[in-house]
Amino acid sequence: MIVGFDAKRAFFNSSGLGAYSRNTIQLLSKYYPDNRYYLYTPTSKNAIDFTHDRNISIRQPETKTGRYLKSYWRSFLLTKQLEKDRVDIYHGLSNELPSRINRSHIKSVVTIHDLIFIRYPHLYKKIDREIYRRKIKYCCLAADKIAAISLQTKADIIEFFGVDESKIEVVYQGCNPLFYGKANNDTKKEISKKYHLPEHYILYVGTIEQRKNLLNIIRAVHEAGIDIPIVAVGKPAKYLQKVHEYIAQHSIDKKVHLLHNVLFDELPAIYQMAALFVYPSAFEGFGIPIIEAIYSGVPVITSKGGCFSEAGGNNSLYVDPDNIEELSFAINKVVSDNELKNRMIKTSLEYVRKFNDDAVARSLMNVYKNLIQHE
Repeated sequence: MIVGFDAKRAFFNSSGLGAYSRNTIQLLSKYYPDNRYYLYTPTSKNAIDFTHDRNISIRQPETKTGRYLKSYWRSFLLTKQLEKDRVDIYHGLSNELPSRINRSHIKSVVTIHDLIFIRYPHLYKKIDREIYRRKIKYCCLAADKIAAISLQTKADIIEFFGVDESKIEVVYQGCNPLFYGKANNDTKKEISKKYHLPEHYILYVGTIEQRKNLLNIIRAVHEAGIDIPIVAVGKPAKYLQKVHEYIAQHSIDKKVHLLHNVLFDELPAIYQMAALFVYPSAFEGFGIPIIEAIYSGVPVITSKGGCFSEAGGNNSLYVDPDNIEELSFAINKVVSDNELKNRMIKTSLEYVRKFNDDAVARSLMNVYKNLIQHE
């Protein structure tokens, strides 16, 4: 079988959709090595280097038009190249498929990560919302199969686009294998020194944006007088200004450590040194940081509803992300009760086995095989 992937983000996005794309490609290459995997990208110049397996090939525009008009190639010329390459399955890893894919002989799969732009339109520019809506609506109509990354995303696709449930498969995301192993003490000491980390801390990992509610963690800890510092790792957004204003207003700059340029391979050690992981996001497509924390042996507090219990299982704690008192109570409960903390860690580790590499790869390959078999 020849499987083609939309690999632009795999090569050029360091986190988020890029990390998902790289993990997916690497897992399938590892567990199903007899297939061939073609990675379609407008360019490979200055790309992230992750394609080391012999069954992976990079495909770029073959015509002058494609090389010059890269976005046009991705959207309107790619299907013709896929047909020339005799691709059996084409997988759009990040909410996109090329035009006319549904009029070719190629079976197509698209991963839909979330529809947050519909649920929280005020967080997006009007032009961006319209572009996302048009792209995803087309994908949902054109694809032979939709891979939703959670039950929540599946429900949203059905609700907002009227897609037949039988067309959608829930295929959970895996967790980067870096988080499976334990960092040694020397590595922890080195990273702790590099980022001036406190000995014990509450950890948050994610873009520092309004929807993810970092400020609510800071308020919960400060207003309840909880004597544990906070370490927040993530890309800054405009919302960071509100965070800085609150920190300055209450003179708690020594209690909040904001890290914006942490290397990905340093994250496991930062997770493993944390006393607690708190992730009170209003809404997510899935919530990979929850999985990363659990694999790292850290108890998790996250949000009620949505997809969060799919990632966190029965032994994480769930709160109303906008209820500061409830969040404070949950944090105090975990940090003051070692028996509870240890139970959360142990049972949650058992739960996340469903997100192990082999299970994720098998789930996605079953989607491919079923499409081929039903031609």
